[in-house]
Amino acid sequence: MDTVEGVKGGRVLLTLLFRSSRLMLAYILYEKTQAEVLRTFNMIEQHLGNELFEKTFPIILTDNGSEFGNPLSLEFNPEGLGRTRIFYCNPRASYQKGMIEKNHEFIRYVLPKGSSFNNLLQTDIDLMINHINSLARESLNWSSPYDVAKVLMGKETLKKLNLVKIPTDEIQLNKKLLKKN
Repeated sequence: MDTVEGVKGGRVLLTLLFRSSRLMLAYILYEKTQAEVLRTFNMIEQHLGNELFEKTFPIILTDNGSEFGNPLSLEFNPEGLGRTRIFYCNPRASYQKGMIEKNHEFIRYVLPKGSSFNNLLQTDIDLMINHINSLARESLNWSSPYDVAKVLMGKETLKKLNLVKIPTDEIQLNKKLLKKN
């Protein structure tokens, strides 16, 4: 788990990456705060239910950014039910979560560094993530993260996470993807 910043002080993206499939999720945070991360966790759990959330996210590795500074609020839902376990990388050891950092490069194809996320909606982010997850990768034997995750997690779980497969000839990973008419 990590965050991707747009312009300083603006909206950010909360990203989650499944190592086995390279599948990435991204959610708009209105501010880079613990409260926003918690709001997003609660929203994801509401879509999945506690049991599926716990099965889908048994362990989360992140850095010790201030937005992740209250692990108990993320590990347990408002009713006190466990939903995940949070672990932190060592300080200044971003290589310990290098796979998510590498995957952020795909986001930067669409939203270059310094871009504002302030006018983006979650539907825009879902569109971008679906394009990223539909791109075949050599590291996955030329399968897409979506296809691998469908086998590992099931199509119903992906649907609950607003994930769909984009046909190969329609994948677009550049700034034009999110241009409004």
